Amino acid sequence: MNAATADVPNRPLTRMLTRVLALGRAEAILLLRNRTALFTALAVPLLMVGGLRSILEQQAEQTPGLDLDAALVNGVLGIVLLFVVYYNLTAAYVARRGELVLKRLRTGEAGDLEILAGTAVPSVALALLQFVVLGVAGAVLLDLPVPVNPLLMVAGLALIITLLIALAALSSAFTRTVESAGITTLPVLLISQFGSGLLFPLTVMPDQLATVCRALPATPALQLLQLGWFGTNGSGPATDFAGSWAEAAPHLALAILWTAASGWAARRWFCWEPRR
Repeated sequence: MNAATADVPNRPLTRMLTRVLALGRAEAILLLRNRTALFTALAVPLLMVGGLRSILEQQAEQTPGLDLDAALVNGVLGIVLLFVVYYNLTAAYVARRGELVLKRLRTGEAGDLEILAGTAVPSVALALLQFVVLGVAGAVLLDLPVPVNPLLMVAGLALIITLLIALAALSSAFTRTVESAGITTLPVLLISQFGSGLLFPLTVMPDQLATVCRALPATPALQLLQLGWFGTNGSGPATDFAGSWAEAAPHLALAILWTAASGWAARRWFCWEPRR
């Protein structure tokens, strides 16, 4: 087998990545021109940090043993992902659909998943950049520990991003205009902030309520992030690399299940043309 023949199986993947990145580059230009979307993606999560810290400090006074820094990092990262990926991407899908961009793209070489992924590239890249900045700032300013299990953090991050992209595509199907995205995304934003341990850690909730909240769509992947960084999800002592995998197993299975279900629903109900 010569080099040219060996390279053939890689060409479809290379072409696919090229198309996704090209779509992402075009979407990034549109995002930079949209000051409202850029403000929502950059400023809103950072503005919520101060308020979130005040809320968690009050909870720490009533809950001895609550790791304030861990809860703060988990809450901020979750809020960043919700606004930068989920909300911003929902509005982007609705805007591109209304402009008939999605419909025109489907007549070209790019497949459906490539179009959706390409549109999501700027939002995901921006979220990852903020993730790194917040991680470095947390390590320097809060003296946070080195992640116990980086692989588990990567798994949790990949799952929560994939889940939020699917939920954004699904939410866009019920959103007529970009302006109404603030209303149609509100249920997911509120449920995730109040029920997935972002504003109120699960350890401060009553046991029965915490059990229900652990089954919400975004909670398992966020729990994986916390376990990967701190070795604990707040309900028990910190574990090592091997122990964090054992602790993460049920969260990992549920996160995969929710991600797959959201992906199926998005594929089933996503609208490629303007709603009438």
